[in-house]
Parts: sequence; C-alpha cells; structure tokens
Amino acid sequence: MQRHPMTPRGYQLLREELTHLKSVVRPKIVLDIEEARAHGDISENSEYEDAKHRQSLCEGRTREIESKLAASEVIDVTKIPPDDRVIFGATVVIEDLSSEVEVSYRIVGMDEADVKSGTISVSSPIARALIGKEVGDEVVVQAPVGERRYAITDVSYV
Repeated sequence: MQRHPMTPRGYQLLREELTHLKSVVRPKIVLDIEEARAHGDISENSEYEDAKHRQSLCEGRTREIESKLAASEVIDVTKIPPDDRVIFGATVVIEDLSSEVEVSYRIVGMDEADVKSGTISVSSPIARALIGKEVGDEVVVQAPVGERRYAITDVSYV
C-alpha cells in the first residue's frame, strides 16, 4: 500500500472534511432525495437527478479521504531534533541564484500544498530537489522555463 506523508495539520483537515461530509453533507443530500421523490415521477425529475449526482460526488470524496487517511503517514517535524537537512515538513528558505530573490517554502503532503501560502508538495520538482540537502547546498531544478539554480539559506523545523 502506498503511504501518503502528511503533516499533523493536513491529517486534521482531512479528518474534519470527512466528519463534515458524513454528518452534514450526506444527511442533507438524503433529505433532498426524499423530498424529490415525494414530488412523484423521478424519471424526469431534475431535483432528484441533481441530488443523486451530489450524492455520488459526496460518496466518492468520502471514499477518497478514507483511503488517504488509512494510508497516511503523519510526520510531525517539531518532534525531530533540529538539523540543517531538508526533510518532509521542514520550512526551507532558498535564494534564486540568477535573481537573488529569496523565497520560503514548507514541504508538505500533496493535499496540503498551496504555493500562494508558501507550502509545496513533497512530490513537486523543487521539493524533490531539496529533500536531503543542507544549508549552503546549491540545487538545480528542472522548470518549464529551463534549469533554475537555488541556494539553501535556511532550514527550520516548525
């Protein structure tokens, strides 16, 4: 079974979404289906079709989350002794060697990644290039615009 690394926060967010789907969304859809059936013939009832479609999406997402949680490997970087090495969950400050612009990223699980908030997926090209490297190391990342060179200036486990 493939393991899905995630931070404690990412695990908690998935648990909350699953609870919401099961306790709020699913019962609401069931009521919508019952109400649509009460209108009579369901063969041409768009409300019924819509509710059944939403039910299908809800059940699919529920199964997907349950599968991810079952295969999750929660990694709490704050419980690991601080080091200069880049690992899953670490926050890394890198400097683009061509533009001298510094940017900070936290390496997280696939479901948690959001570049705008400074989190990147462990499977992204930048994260794959950074994992295992240390402060002071230079990394080369294959980007759509070509090769990019970065220097690791700081690593923190927060």
